Amino acid sequence: MRNSEVAALEHKFTRIDAIDILDNIVKIEGYASLFGRCDSGGDIVQSGAYRASLAALKAKGRSVKMLWQHDPAQPIGVWDAVYEDARGLYVKGRILPELQRGREAMALIEAGAIDGLSIGYRTVKARKDAKGHRLLTELELWEVSLVTFPMLPDARLSPEAKTDLLHEIAAALRAARAALAADP
Repeated sequence: MRNSEVAALEHKFTRIDAIDILDNIVKIEGYASLFGRCDSGGDIVQSGAYRASLAALKAKGRSVKMLWQHDPAQPIGVWDAVYEDARGLYVKGRILPELQRGREAMALIEAGAIDGLSIGYRTVKARKDAKGHRLLTELELWEVSLVTFPMLPDARLSPEAKTDLLHEIAAALRAARAALAADP
């Protein structure tokens, strides 16, 4: 990244919505951005704002990076899924325990000290509304970071996703019980 690109990079914050800890790997998921909601900076991301950026990354075989506190020198995991839905920009990924910062992030998440997500992006298209809010209509998404202070704290995992996670855990427990019962 050139210095001029770093200076143009903007950040938006939200909360981590679900945490799944299996085999010393922390899987996280949530909405890194919610459409139509005014953040504490006065910006409102519009539906479809990430579409072109995500398509361009996919065409180049690249991905959105997972960073610690927006520091490009501190990647801490990978986003396995990043996509827009009707609600916002959904992310699902895993923190890498092989990294020192990854282990630190896992401990902080498990303790409840870190629960925020934040987007790093460049504004491509925006306009002001009658109230002076900036309506972001096209963004070039660079990264989604784990952060201390989310800027959009009302972003949450949908109840359906939490239900799916509970079903997965229940299925794993049933399979383990069946395996133990079958062991002579």
